[in-house]
Amino acid sequence: MRYLGAILILLGLESIGQFNPEQIEIIRDEWGVPHIYAPTDAQVSYGLAWAHAEDDFKTIQEILLAAKQMMGRHLGRDGAPIDYVVGLLSCEDIVNQHLPEVDPAFIKIVQGYTAGINAYAANHKDEVLVKKAFPVTLKDVFKAYVLQLAVQDGADNLIRNLFDGKVDTIDFETKGSNAFAISRQKTTSDEVFLAINSHQPLEGPAAWYEAHLVSEEGWNMLGGLFPGGPVIFHGTNEHLGWAHTVNYFDKRDVFQLEMHPENEDLYRLDDEWLELEKRKVKLKVKVFLGLKIGVKRDAYYSKYGPVVKNSKGSFAFKMSVFNEIRAIEQWYKMNKAQNFTEFKKALSLTAIPSFNIVYADRYDSLFYVGNGKIPIRNPNYDWSTTLPGNTTETLSDGYHAFTDLPQLTNPPSGYLFNTNNGAFNATAPKDNLSVTDFDQTMGYRSFENNRSYRFMELIDQYETLSWDDFLDIKYDATLPDSLVYWIDLNPVFDLEPSLADSASQILEIIQRWDKSARADKIGPAHLNIFYKGLARISDKIDINNISTEQYIKAVDYVRRYLLRYFGKIDVTLGEYQKLVRGEDEYPIGGLPDVIAAMHADYMGEGKVRAKTGESYIMMVRYPKDGLPNIETTNVFGASNRPESPHYDDQIPLFLNRERKQMTLDIDKVRENAKRIYHPK
Repeated sequence: MRYLGAILILLGLESIGQFNPEQIEIIRDEWGVPHIYAPTDAQVSYGLAWAHAEDDFKTIQEILLAAKQMMGRHLGRDGAPIDYVVGLLSCEDIVNQHLPEVDPAFIKIVQGYTAGINAYAANHKDEVLVKKAFPVTLKDVFKAYVLQLAVQDGADNLIRNLFDGKVDTIDFETKGSNAFAISRQKTTSDEVFLAINSHQPLEGPAAWYEAHLVSEEGWNMLGGLFPGGPVIFHGTNEHLGWAHTVNYFDKRDVFQLEMHPENEDLYRLDDEWLELEKRKVKLKVKVFLGLKIGVKRDAYYSKYGPVVKNSKGSFAFKMSVFNEIRAIEQWYKMNKAQNFTEFKKALSLTAIPSFNIVYADRYDSLFYVGNGKIPIRNPNYDWSTTLPGNTTETLSDGYHAFTDLPQLTNPPSGYLFNTNNGAFNATAPKDNLSVTDFDQTMGYRSFENNRSYRFMELIDQYETLSWDDFLDIKYDATLPDSLVYWIDLNPVFDLEPSLADSASQILEIIQRWDKSARADKIGPAHLNIFYKGLARISDKIDINNISTEQYIKAVDYVRRYLLRYFGKIDVTLGEYQKLVRGEDEYPIGGLPDVIAAMHADYMGEGKVRAKTGESYIMMVRYPKDGLPNIETTNVFGASNRPESPHYDDQIPLFLNRERKQMTLDIDKVRENAKRIYHPK
């Protein structure tokens, strides 16, 4: 019986009764945000799973279907490549190997989550996408986060490039995130300020969901998480909070294997020829009327990791997520931290494979770390490019300790920031770290972007900041004086308009524009279309030496584009760029790489649709005593179900740069609740 119980726990089939849903409260506020209260942390996670499923069961299922290699059954041939990648990454083997390393106390949290999601599925069978997907297991949740974190660190682009033979091509482009922390000494209100402002997709598996988690075991955390997440990923508790931004160090190592001249499955390692391990990845693909066919595809593995064969040879790749599954455990321990010492103890796990962390607390501690789980690498090799995969000298052994990472505590300047810029510009210049003080094989990049330059322009104006000043910085949508896009746009501001002939008015509009990306401005749409015009021909020009003629052609492209689709040239950004929810469209501001950033994709009829950027916003003030003052906005609302009143009720707040008041006081939440109920 003891072994049966262990098997049931691993399968996620533990009794729902042990979590006692009658003790779990889901408290919905006027915005539909769930505040989950229960005696134990595990019960809270059960309630979170249920509440999130009420709001977005479809997306949660798709995350878990990917982890279970069942996307082919859901999407047919379009889902099969996802299932193959999960097989190639060996997500199941990774979880099996490292599950014993997970703290048993956290295992209970994940058990609570799986029990909650399974209970919801059992009570809403008509919403289940693939019948055999349930019950979800403990391992499925961990597999989902191995996959998601691998994708966050670029595994999808890396694998695509390897299959395409683009061995040295890695996509480092970011959609951008912001994190700002201001100490009490630099605020006029004697409070600590924190801006949590990750720029994520507005919809889908990496879109933020807001929740408040409260237990009698000391969990009281409000913030954002992704579908399938059993804990808050960033936000604030009563004492402290933090924001994440994507960071850039060497996260992926690629090795070219030396293959045997007569046997394509043998590779050299020092003086030995070793055989590639070959596995059949089994795929089930839905093709028509629910009919499923089985497909098998080979996947290969070496001592260096998974192997991709292409026209240039055989290449293995390695990422830290292959040796770590405790990221969500670390987030949980960060949730529960009560002070800076406990928070740093949680960070010392180095289980979260990447992401900058900007931290602030009520005790006036500020902290920044260019966080990462980074291999200890042989300094005799250039780790920035493809490495020789025929020697044990390039097989890294172990990982850097947390203390090895670039980090700053309480800089004299009184502020910390990150806008996805390099780790060595996080505060005032005189207080910054030096790249030369760190192991160069870590691969931390030193660079600035438009947002970091603009933040520096703004922060330099203030000896001290009011709350309104801080909000002005957070919502700033103006580009810096000099632009640092991938393609140099600066020369267009100095071109002689008469050179543009019929497009001279376009050039004059761009040059008169004040670089503000508000929705009512004439100019930002023109620059965006101009940039896209240059990007379209980037493979035909030297982007480091663009001629005047080529700039003029891009200006004329703007003229032709606007006249074709809008019948005029004085088009505002809001006419061109839309926030879309269901059947409704709204003018929206923001450009790529302004602080209040927005990236958009073409939607038809000349217009673009906001896709990634400003989404979940949390602004926090920590007084010396009492709970923090918290203001938040989520781009659309708390629910992803069109029939819900909370499908789009936060759009007016979002567009008007307003926020709703939130609290960590569960008694006040109950007093003002619109609905209190238990999971079934």
